[in-house]
Formats: sequence, structure tokens, C-alpha cells
Amino acid sequence: MFEGLYHSPLPRRATPPSVFHLGHSLVGRDMPAMVAQLTGGVFGSQLGWGASLRQHWTGDVPGFAEENASAAFRPAREAILSGDYQAVVLTEMIDLADALRHHDSARALADWALLARTSRQDVRLYLYETWHRWDDPAGWAQRVRQDRAALWEDGLLRPAMAREGVGVIYVIPGGQVMAAVVAAAESGALPSIGGRAALFSDEIHLTDLGAYVVALTQYAVLMGRSPQGLPSDLRRADGTAADLPRDVAALQALVWTVVQGDPMTGIAGQRDAAGP
Repeated sequence: MFEGLYHSPLPRRATPPSVFHLGHSLVGRDMPAMVAQLTGGVFGSQLGWGASLRQHWTGDVPGFAEENASAAFRPAREAILSGDYQAVVLTEMIDLADALRHHDSARALADWALLARTSRQDVRLYLYETWHRWDDPAGWAQRVRQDRAALWEDGLLRPAMAREGVGVIYVIPGGQVMAAVVAAAESGALPSIGGRAALFSDEIHLTDLGAYVVALTQYAVLMGRSPQGLPSDLRRADGTAADLPRDVAALQALVWTVVQGDPMTGIAGQRDAAGP
């Protein structure tokens, strides 16, 4: 059974991980840099403009030159085949329904997973669940809730993991965390966040604070530890200071609650061990 694959928790990491991020602007340059600052680890990335996993696989990546003009860039195949990365975070294009229909997403996810397993058997694979545009006619929060099971799990993960050798791909629940943070902020439960405008720079992309929320989420999943007590005096990828509030305790607690409650993160019932 698919759900049963997530019953055995991953061991918590004892040392900072090396992480490779593959994706697009909902990964961006700043969020992975924040994750590295929080974990103390190293990272590399390959990005594009709204790029699908299939486009990264075939090398037909829109915005490749522009998005990868950074010190973090490393060609994805070379990076993953090197075995240098203990964790690989894979990100599919949005809208996910279009990706599934036109970009053979499940096959592409399985292709990248198998490539990673070939070079490093102990690699941990993650799917970064994102979100769609705020102006979606079906409603943003409703789509985040509905898409998780219908698209991210049934459309993408189940068929990809059914392929021999792929193994378990864990989930970084970015969409679920962002939905919870937006709901809490708009109810007044997060005084340091006035509302969605503090998290999004437009209908879909992240501000510094939005990138920080996702970075906390990735820290929690990658490390298997609560982000509570982590600093917020972080820097963007270009070295400039990120615009973040000091009072982030309630935000960090909410992120941990969502991550702990998601069985596909590999967090529930974790134990301390060295781990890969």
C-alpha cells in the first residue's frame, strides 16, 4: 500500500546535509541559501522559468542562462551523478495539472529519482509541494487542500514510486505550510505577519518572508527537527540582509505543527541516529 511506504520514519540527521535543488522560481535563489544558513550545510541548484522536471531532463529549460547565473548553479545531471548530495529536492512546474497532462511528470520524477539512486544508494529524495496562483478561479486555499491528494499524491507520487527502483520520495509540504500560515496571519494569530501581502510579491512568488517560511519547512523536513528557536537574521543569495521580522516564534511553531502532522515528510516517530 502506498501510504504504508511512509510508516517507517527517517532517522534525524546528526550533521548538516548537502542538498541539491532542482526546479524553478518557487525555489529561487534566496530560499535554498536560507536553508543552508539554517542547517549549516551546503547546496547546489539548477533552476529555470516555470521549468518542468521533463524540461530539466531533456535540457530544454526556459530561462536557463538567466536563472543559473549564480555561484550555486551546478548542472543537474553532473551534480546528482557525482554523489555529492545527501538530499535531492525535486520541484514540478505549476500548474501541476498541466504538468501531468503535457509534461509526463510522473515519468520525469521517476527518471530523476532513479538517476539519484544510481549514484548514491543512501540519498534521500524529496518532492517540494508548491502552490498555484492567487487568482485561480477555484480559490487558492481550496486548491491547495484539494491538489495535495488528487495531483501531488495520486497524479505524481503514486505512479512515480510504482516504478521499480524509485523507492520512497518524501514530501516537503510547502503548499500546506503556506496555506496554514496565510490562514493564521489573516486571522490575526501571527501578529508579525499582516497577511498574504507579507508573504507574496505577486500572485505566486515569494517575498523574503515567504522564502523564510519555506526555508523553515525545508529545514524541518531535511533535518527532522523543529525549526523553533532558529534565527531570522538571514541573508539573501547575493549576501544582502533579508527583510525578516524578529518575532518569528509563533511562525516557527506553526511550521513545525504542519510538518509533524504530515505523514509523508518522514518526520513522525523519528529517532536520533547518524543517518545519511
